[in-house]
Amino acid sequence: MVKTNNSVTDKNFKKLSIQISLNGLSFCCSDLLTQRIYAAQQIDFKKYPKNFTIENAIWKTFLDYEELTKSYDEIVVLHENNLNTFVPTPFFDEDYKGSYLQYNTKVFETDYFSFDTIDKQDMVNVYVPYVNVNNYLIDQFGSFEYKHSCSVLISKLLDASKNIDSVKMYIHVAANHFEIIVIQNHQLLLFNTFDYQTADDFLYYLLFTAEQLHLNPESFKLWLLGDISESDALYQKVYQYVRNIEFFDTSDLELKNSFSSQQNRKNFILFHS
Repeated sequence: MVKTNNSVTDKNFKKLSIQISLNGLSFCCSDLLTQRIYAAQQIDFKKYPKNFTIENAIWKTFLDYEELTKSYDEIVVLHENNLNTFVPTPFFDEDYKGSYLQYNTKVFETDYFSFDTIDKQDMVNVYVPYVNVNNYLIDQFGSFEYKHSCSVLISKLLDASKNIDSVKMYIHVAANHFEIIVIQNHQLLLFNTFDYQTADDFLYYLLFTAEQLHLNPESFKLWLLGDISESDALYQKVYQYVRNIEFFDTSDLELKNSFSSQQNRKNFILFHS
């Protein structure tokens, strides 16, 4: 659901987007009339006491950042985890959502399952949302729309691949995990999430995926986005083995805010929510 006010006179035409994981959250505020993002923050839950639950961490974050306690006409919450899978719509049965996840993650009968329909694509993203987070935020906001972060990521990358016949690999980097997405001409060929600790881990999963898809590191095109820059060890390691690397072009997104290209790549999912 999307939070709305009862009358036009009550509207402030502001939108709040929150992306949350077990390790932290980021948020941005935007103007619904101009579509411009005017504020953004990232909070690492590690700065809070170790005995803090995720609810405690969110509570403290709300105390520290007044933007989170203001009134908004629209609120979107993105759940960031690896408890998801993409399913072609013809094979999807809403009554058996959990069955699609049992092959790539540990699920329980008590888990709550949700799904997002991928715009203009014949598939859905089935996932386990953070129910405790949703319950906490309902107390704060009343109602809001929620979805999985990778639903936004895949939708935007598919849009970027229209009318491009060549196979393209995208990697979206986060603090301790990354997503590999392979797309050809607006069709999703592969999606997977990998946890990593070192640059060698990162490189191994990348090259293994390329090998399975018969992609030659000397010729295929790799696009990077998320939390990565040329000075990072991850980039330096991959650059030794993959010839054609580029950072994803965020120039269109930058027209809607005053943040740098690197910040727009880092917040690619949040800023597109």
